[in-house]
Amino acid sequence: MLYFYMKKALITGITGQDGSYLAEFLLAKGYEVHGINRRSSTFNTERVDHLFRDIHTKGLKFNLHYGDLADANTIRKLIYHIQPDEIYNLAAQSHVMVSFQIPEYTANIVALGTLRILEAIKDWQDNKGKPIKFYQASSSEMFGSAPPPQNEKTPFHPRSPYACAKVFAFHTTVNYREAYNIFAVNGILFNHESPRRGETFVTRKITRGIARIKAGLDKKIYLGNLEARRDWGYAPEYMEVAYLMMQQPKPEDFVIGTGVSHSVKDFLEIAFREAGIGPWQDYVEIDQRYFRPSEVDDIVADSSKAKKILGWQSKTSLEELIKIMIQADLNNPVVLQR
Repeated sequence: MLYFYMKKALITGITGQDGSYLAEFLLAKGYEVHGINRRSSTFNTERVDHLFRDIHTKGLKFNLHYGDLADANTIRKLIYHIQPDEIYNLAAQSHVMVSFQIPEYTANIVALGTLRILEAIKDWQDNKGKPIKFYQASSSEMFGSAPPPQNEKTPFHPRSPYACAKVFAFHTTVNYREAYNIFAVNGILFNHESPRRGETFVTRKITRGIARIKAGLDKKIYLGNLEARRDWGYAPEYMEVAYLMMQQPKPEDFVIGTGVSHSVKDFLEIAFREAGIGPWQDYVEIDQRYFRPSEVDDIVADSSKAKKILGWQSKTSLEELIKIMIQADLNNPVVLQR
């Protein structure tokens, strides 16, 4: 008799933008997907609610577990209970500006949280002899003020507590790969957006603000540095490449981006044009509170290694991405609430 083995994946940060897209992708690949959900007094699972099934459903393939990257014991217990084949670490305090306000918490979750997972994997492999593959969501913010374009050989120059914590997590992942023979990879993902992006991130702040202005609910969008340039891609494509990294014969780190940078001002111009209102200058005001203490001026990915080894390159242009986000917010009843 033939038996079909269903791979198991454990995703931290599963209720976020990236985690929800990755969960969908892995479920479509036939995985059993488990996610860690941080306990909150309010529901925070709206991005994955459509994946839920009754817990009594036979062959249930999507499961959430309470946990926190600040709690090493729970991480270890979940790994021993689930026995995953792959772990994708997407959880973070990921808002750069907020990291200046709560640097210690940011470092605890982003830097030490990664260390706790890798220690638990090491413990599991030492005791059970069964490997677990590990994906670390690294960030283009690690490059900071390093001149563009940035690739896998570009030195890091972080410019925020968040970026510093991500650099720690990056090197910890490399160290555990080299020291303990763990299949551990870093995906150095440049900015990637979607309608599921958090509303305090500049791209979603713009598209949400435009939807509310067009509906007559708001009059202004308040922003910071309009000259900052970023390499913006479409989030679902970036989760596909995270999966590809984990399927390679040997673990390697990859820079992932579109290879094109645009300013926040460029994003505004395209977004207002797509919405059919403007000029954008009539609706945008600069607020000094949204400027970072130390800015990242220009980051753009050189993803030639990913194209060569993984056969991956981005498909969605910035114009197409903005159209997707604008249309989603224009039709989102939650966004249009008073």
